Amino acid sequence: MKEFFRLLKREFKLFIGNSTLRTVFFLAPVFYATLLGFVYKSGKVENTPVLVVDRDNTPLSNQLTEMLDDNKSIKIIRYLQEPLSIKDEVIRHEAAAVVIIPSRFEGDMLQKKYPELNVYINTGNVLTANFASKALQLTIGTFSAGASIKALQKAGMPAVKAATQYEPFKANYITLFNTTGNYLIFMWPAMLAVVLQQVILLAMAVSFAAEFERGSFVKEYLKMKKWAFPTMLIKVIPIWVFSILIVGIYYFMHMIFHVPMPEGILNFILLTAVFVGSVSFLGVFISILIPDALKATQILMVIASPAFIISGFTWPLNAMPAFVQFIANIIPLTPFLQAFKILLIQKGSVELTFPYLKHLSILLVVYAVIGWIALKIKLWFIFRKAAPQGITVENAPQEDVE
Repeated sequence: MKEFFRLLKREFKLFIGNSTLRTVFFLAPVFYATLLGFVYKSGKVENTPVLVVDRDNTPLSNQLTEMLDDNKSIKIIRYLQEPLSIKDEVIRHEAAAVVIIPSRFEGDMLQKKYPELNVYINTGNVLTANFASKALQLTIGTFSAGASIKALQKAGMPAVKAATQYEPFKANYITLFNTTGNYLIFMWPAMLAVVLQQVILLAMAVSFAAEFERGSFVKEYLKMKKWAFPTMLIKVIPIWVFSILIVGIYYFMHMIFHVPMPEGILNFILLTAVFVGSVSFLGVFISILIPDALKATQILMVIASPAFIISGFTWPLNAMPAFVQFIANIIPLTPFLQAFKILLIQKGSVELTFPYLKHLSILLVVYAVIGWIALKIKLWFIFRKAAPQGITVENAPQEDVE
């Protein structure tokens, strides 16, 4: 037990004494949390440029243009004459859409000839395209309904009856979960989880690999050669302790950016703890498997880099090929984000997160077990090789911590 605490103390000193680890583990999460917080601070995309080509230039077309301009989500750039190249104008103004009001728009409406508006959506950026499309549909739909009802009233129909003639049944659209469409609430917390996973994997990549590389493992862990799991704990406990600090910083930044906390805070703490444990044991396994610190880091970054894309958070997991789903399901971030979405965005019952908590727990156990097996085999080979060299407990030198 004494040896366990000596090595644990040494591990903390090594971690704090490593400037690269300090920078990656402490500064990176704060930097990314702050940067991404300001990126998504507004929560919604507003004043998105939309081009309106008014070929009619009549009171009715002017009214439609004014109604579009009143929508805060879009900013109207009006053309009374059609430009030589609409595509070039879209690129020049970074416009999300183009609305073309046809000539004789007012005349055709008054004669009930049902003129057609052409709306071109710039899907070069899907996010702004969706916001602009939603705003245009709402405004143009309102204008169309108002114009139809007004025409029926002019024909002598009472206002109440005119409304029912235009709209024979009424549909109420009620938004669930993140009702304001706030992108900060949707994206920012998830990205913090991505950053947390990456810094843990980066830290764990060099845990065993660096010791094997510099040859200090045999000297320092001679008394622990039969205790594989406690040796693993010595490496992961500092990560767990410092992860608590990072999660605490994240909580503080939630308050700064006015992002609500997840429902069922105790369940969220448990979920986060299992997530950190499973990620750290995954890092341990790779670090043991790959004795070169640089290669271990590269492999773990290959695993971590696409994790958010294939996690099912922004694109449905069931829409991906089976082999991609398999890869996603062995990365701890996937079940964590699914449960996180239920607690933070959907405000669902805690019980709904239990399948994902179970998934994370299985990953934790699996990575801990295969990491333990890999380390047992590694210890056997290392100390078998070291025995002929005459390394004993008495002459094993202590490593200086810079």
